Amino acid sequence: MQDDNPTPKNRRDFLAMAAAATAGLGVTLPLAGTAAAATGPSTEFTRWLDSIPGQHKQVTDWPDLNHGMGLIYTFSFLLTAPGAYGVPESDTGAVLVIRHNTIPIVLGHEMWSKYSLGEVFKIDDPETGAAATRNPFYEKPGGLPFEAAALQKLIERGVKVAACELALTFYSGKVASKMGLQHEDVKNEWLDAVHPGIQVVPSGTVACSGAVARGCGYLFGG
Repeated sequence: MQDDNPTPKNRRDFLAMAAAATAGLGVTLPLAGTAAAATGPSTEFTRWLDSIPGQHKQVTDWPDLNHGMGLIYTFSFLLTAPGAYGVPESDTGAVLVIRHNTIPIVLGHEMWSKYSLGEVFKIDDPETGAAATRNPFYEKPGGLPFEAAALQKLIERGVKVAACELALTFYSGKVASKMGLQHEDVKNEWLDAVHPGIQVVPSGTVACSGAVARGCGYLFGG
């Protein structure tokens, strides 16, 4: 029986298929370490890194859903860091890197409905228990008990959110293949549907390393 789930079974499958997908679109993958230095050429990505505010900073790496804990870990840092360090919230900075299996969370409701992303990524609507046809983590925190942890509210609060372009490329290719559509068309539609306030970055991994180089502590979100 053919497995229609586009999620790779292991990291080797993911890397192999991602390489094939990006090669087909003429995408050049970033070299390891190119974003690690705090000085160097100015690019859209490095300018985004330099916009991370505050003296006390955290980057939450969120590759797998883990019940939405990437949102909670980010929210908890904003909630507790000012009191812990004796500083105003403006002197803290939070980064949330959305990559790998959490990538549909950066997309608007229309993409969830059109491409059945809840079914594809095995993400259920907490209110119905069925595969989500809307993004359950944007206006609401996916059934978590902290409304302020919803993605939209974190963005409005100043959290720097990164969306992994490598994951967008890979998964849009898998979905396009399954539906008999052109990969480039689906990827461009997904890129256009990324929520405002979210920065598309070359990869989630380079975003994590770049944020750490800018002084962020690293926290694994799932």
